[in-house]
Amino acid sequence: MNRRSFLGAAVSGLGVASNNEAADRIPIIDTHIHLFDTNRPQGVPWPEKSSAVLYRPALPERYRKIAVPLGVVGAIEIEASPWLEDNQWVLDIAAKDPIVVGTVGNIELGKPDFAKHLERFHRNPLFRGIRSGNLWGRKVGPIDSGDPAVRDLKLLSSAGLTLDVANPDPELVAAVVRITDAVPDLRVIVDHLPQLQVPNAAEAAQVYRSYLRELGRRPQVFVKLSQIFRHVGGQVPRDLRVYRANLDEIFSTFGEDRVLYGSDWPNCDLWREYPDVLALVQEYFAGKSRAANEKYFWKNSVRAYRWTKRDSSQPTA
Repeated sequence: MNRRSFLGAAVSGLGVASNNEAADRIPIIDTHIHLFDTNRPQGVPWPEKSSAVLYRPALPERYRKIAVPLGVVGAIEIEASPWLEDNQWVLDIAAKDPIVVGTVGNIELGKPDFAKHLERFHRNPLFRGIRSGNLWGRKVGPIDSGDPAVRDLKLLSSAGLTLDVANPDPELVAAVVRITDAVPDLRVIVDHLPQLQVPNAAEAAQVYRSYLRELGRRPQVFVKLSQIFRHVGGQVPRDLRVYRANLDEIFSTFGEDRVLYGSDWPNCDLWREYPDVLALVQEYFAGKSRAANEKYFWKNSVRAYRWTKRDSSQPTA
């Protein structure tokens, strides 16, 4: 072995990418992180002070140190507060760091001042949509032509923004079918679908899967393969075999064009730390084509959120 070959082998053995390897690496857009500052004078509504794992500042600088060495080049911030003015707080924080390519805020559907608040926050191009669903004591209720939420969802759609729906259960999946019936042009993103507990009763499970298959036929509906880890026997296994069947069902339903990478940082630390979160889905997608990997790790995020590149490290659609 000559000196050049020896040095190349040594670098590879240390896990340092060569120029060719770096060029071949797929960039990652993380579509689900939370930002908050527990040191603010007004505090935060989440996480609770009792959470030894989560109760400390979660800001872009801390996220960068964890995610950038793993190949992450951008992230979408998802609201972690029901306080209206925290939409502006997040936008101000995001403006200072180009790793944040978009934010998804919190404006309650069906309220008389929804349009005013949407217009205000949408003036900032980083604002990419809102989040609703099973959080903050709210639910997306029955959607029909008389529901004031439909009026607001149509405003969201006409602005080219998205609706993230959170903490899914079978009722929320059924609600997304009704939402997309009422507002067919609205892009909807189902967060944390792998965490949904399929009903044990056979009939209820069949009804749930019929709604899921219907969403699978709707090209405007995306899902995040996030919150994949689960507690099993008091442990949180890292073994992909524990989760593969669930991931396979979701992937086969929605296909490679409508799945997104989301870490749920720092909330993911309640299960396993960020490197394990990313490594698990990289292992899962290792058996799929490069095109499928590119779609999952960044290309689908552009279609779903229509974010704008802010840094030279970020890919161009």
